[in-house]
Amino acid sequence: MLIFNNKAGLTKVLSDYLNVKSTVGFVPTMGALHQGHLSLLRQSVKENDVTVISIFVNPTQFNNAEDLDKYPRTLDADVEKIKQVSDAIIVFAPSVNEMYDGNTISSHFSFDGLENQMEGAHRPGHFDGVGTIVKKLFEIVMPTRAYFGEKDFQQLQIVKKMAEKEGMPVIIIGCPISREDSGLAMSSRNERLSTQDRDKAAFIYKTLKEAQEQFDNQSIEDIKKYVYDAFAAHPEFTMDYFEIAAEDDLKPAVIKENRKYRAFVAVFLSNVRLIDNISLN
Repeated sequence: MLIFNNKAGLTKVLSDYLNVKSTVGFVPTMGALHQGHLSLLRQSVKENDVTVISIFVNPTQFNNAEDLDKYPRTLDADVEKIKQVSDAIIVFAPSVNEMYDGNTISSHFSFDGLENQMEGAHRPGHFDGVGTIVKKLFEIVMPTRAYFGEKDFQQLQIVKKMAEKEGMPVIIIGCPISREDSGLAMSSRNERLSTQDRDKAAFIYKTLKEAQEQFDNQSIEDIKKYVYDAFAAHPEFTMDYFEIAAEDDLKPAVIKENRKYRAFVAVFLSNVRLIDNISLN
């Protein structure tokens, strides 16, 4: 397995593939890999001649210094998990200085308003950080296809918009949310939850499923009230937001139209911020 910590070594190897017009699949991650990440890798290996995974905890997308400090970093364990998929996967695990050349700031992006909703409204500057690092990684890897999980559905839409506006010739592929047996969306942040908290966190998906079931015959206002009341009855959670939004522009829905909608939720449990979403129609 090839593991690179610097851009020059990676681009030199990838140039051989690009010269013969091989397809390159790319899975950007922040490490602490779980089965959701591995499912993205399996899809990429199946659909491309070569697959690259990046493992990089990007400081510019954190607006909470404590959250950045506590984010799990498990490179050795991650490499062992990657080997379960394929020894031929190329790993790119750069330092912050390697990615930012000593200037760790994000660029400013316009994502046509996608950045102002939900996560963007609650985490100022977050999507500038996401856009900055994904753009840098795309320029290094030059992938044919890049794979992102739908758990971060807003991020998926942001990356699609960034690639479109920057004229990047990469196909962005959204992949279904991987869930634990309880229904909890797999996330690297789950590593910070106790066993008891993981059991409690199953309530998030349970409530989203109930919102989904109500969507056919309840108003958006009534569904939102139901969800807020449901979490209020479980004081171990602190709500950040619950929103029903159209998939294309992510703007909050007021009345139902002939569009695809999703329910989005962000909550804190034992000071760990968890997000999830579900398709409603």
